[in-house]
Amino acid sequence: MADSWVNSAEILGSDLHLELARAGSRRTALMTALREAIRDGRLAPDTRLPPYRSLAADLGIARNTVADAYAELVAEGWLTARQGSGTRVAPRPA
Repeated sequence: MADSWVNSAEILGSDLHLELARAGSRRTALMTALREAIRDGRLAPDTRLPPYRSLAADLGIARNTVADAYAELVAEGWLTARQGSGTRVAPRPA
């Protein structure tokens, strides 16, 4: 059975369900789930993502795992991050 993030509606203002695959690293699974949610339109551009600690607690994974996944997705251009404004979904090209 896969882990899922079910406490997202209050945080994101939408009903987002992330499935983390059991195989491979938790970081890779989280990155894959977030990329798919962005591609599918379940995470719209400029949507603010939950803080590391909140998401880590909801998923039962380490805070550093979430921080590393967010940082990698920022480097890849999927997310943006600014101190004080949190991590958001980056605008996607048309």
